[in-house]
Amino acid sequence: MKIQEMEKKFREIFGSGGDIRTWFAPGRVNLIGEHTDYNGGHVFPCALTLGTFGVVRKSMDHNLRFFSMNFEKKGIMEATLDELKPDPALSWANYPLGVLWAFDEKGMHADYGFDLLIWGNIPSGSGLSSSASLEVLTGTILRDLYGFEIENEGIALLCQHSENEFNGMNCGIMDQFASAMGKKDHAIFLDTATLKYEYAPVFLKDQKIIVTNSKVKHSLVNSAYNDRRKECETALKELKKAMNIKTLGELTNEEFENIKGAIPDGIRRKRAKHAVYENQRTIRAVQALKQNDLKAFGQLMNESHISLRDDYEVSCPEIDCLVETAWRVKGVLGSRITGGGFGGCTVSIVENKAVKEFERIVLEEYKKRFDKDGEIYVVDIGGGPERLA
Repeated sequence: MKIQEMEKKFREIFGSGGDIRTWFAPGRVNLIGEHTDYNGGHVFPCALTLGTFGVVRKSMDHNLRFFSMNFEKKGIMEATLDELKPDPALSWANYPLGVLWAFDEKGMHADYGFDLLIWGNIPSGSGLSSSASLEVLTGTILRDLYGFEIENEGIALLCQHSENEFNGMNCGIMDQFASAMGKKDHAIFLDTATLKYEYAPVFLKDQKIIVTNSKVKHSLVNSAYNDRRKECETALKELKKAMNIKTLGELTNEEFENIKGAIPDGIRRKRAKHAVYENQRTIRAVQALKQNDLKAFGQLMNESHISLRDDYEVSCPEIDCLVETAWRVKGVLGSRITGGGFGGCTVSIVENKAVKEFERIVLEEYKKRFDKDGEIYVVDIGGGPERLA
């Protein structure tokens, strides 16, 4: 969609006149390092050229009006700066409202409201961080509209805070950080315990990054995500009795094996094992990429999926079908679930010559097994948030 079309729609919905501006913030795909970000481990996401666009105009009062071109039937959502609190009736608009709340909490008070129209080309519920993209978009807009002094990293942290405390989703920092700090043709190797990061170039000459959308999102995702986090927190408390550590991400595989008996419950032991082993896989994967060993990188992606399926138990039959079918296609270097789990998307690295065969075989098998039509996107690594007009 063109910016002019969005601005035209904005005028239809909210009226003409005033200083109308447009911004963009990207979604993300995580190449490896899943469910490690709230366990003090490493992640390796990259921003996408897919994302959320926002058209904004200041108002002269405290009123806030939100409209999504993705959910037009919901109409205009209305709120006020005088009462920043979650409201189920506001649906998706609770995400930008939560960011306003988080900024306000930190002393960055908006002195007037605004009208916001959004349109996103991230498939909803795909696990490509449409919510984080919307949050970072809002944070960037607030900084620019009101002249707040805050860097992109600070925006990411406030957006995570708003999702945790305002929207009740106990997510880690990865999604917001990847959106706010994205760099074209680079993935971000982030230590979530310290927020130290480095950009690793991802120049795939003979391969493509392919995202396959199961178009399935099981309803237990939010509650189960929070359950996994609690299980890891409890396991960490138990391991602290055996070793002086602050996070699961501090442990090597060998150290974990030596003290895992301190976790009496078998389920929690499996959750902690995933967090530790996945962190080490991520470190090794980045090393492999730096050495241009894409075969090793792909193998680590495969191992990541097996761990997420068996130890962390956040996969589902539809996703397993997509991944296991991908593994059988010649020219696929690696494939795994990406995102929070229980549906959503897989990410695969596929040789250029195998892309068409990959698309045909994976979608045919998925349709045959589940009578569902998946979707495939050949994605590009994009930059961070920006003002477009």
